[in-house]
Amino acid sequence: MDPLAAHRARIGHLRESFAEANERLVARLRAADDDAARRVPEGGGWSAAQIGWHVAKVTTRFAGFMSGELPGAQPVPAGFVERPWAEVASQVAERLEAPAGFQPPPVVARMEAISALEASGMRLARALDVVTAERGAGHGITSPIVGGAINLYQVGEWATAH
Repeated sequence: MDPLAAHRARIGHLRESFAEANERLVARLRAADDDAARRVPEGGGWSAAQIGWHVAKVTTRFAGFMSGELPGAQPVPAGFVERPWAEVASQVAERLEAPAGFQPPPVVARMEAISALEASGMRLARALDVVTAERGAGHGITSPIVGGAINLYQVGEWATAH
């Protein structure tokens, strides 16, 4: 497959996979009643609405990196070799403490979370539209959460898995 066709196929797959994952979360929130969506589980953690808010916030950040609207994406390090996503994902801890800017407020309304998820999904779709093959493979971010450097294609995979 020629490089441009491979890029288009990869972006198409990312777009489709992310849209499906995001819509599943939105559908779960739509199916919940307001009280259930706001309820924090016994023993702690986040409510379903807070999880939706957090996912939307992270997706918006990832979209900004991918589109170039936010600083953060840099050329991948010299000698960078893209690891399969399954390998990257296996290095992510099962439970993490979100950085302060990505922790949800104490109470998040169900519809607030749904709106934020839908808006962030549109931002990511638009960001994917402007990712070139060179930018997708040759720029990325470095995060200890995923064990180091990943390219922007992989940021899209992270957004889908997150």
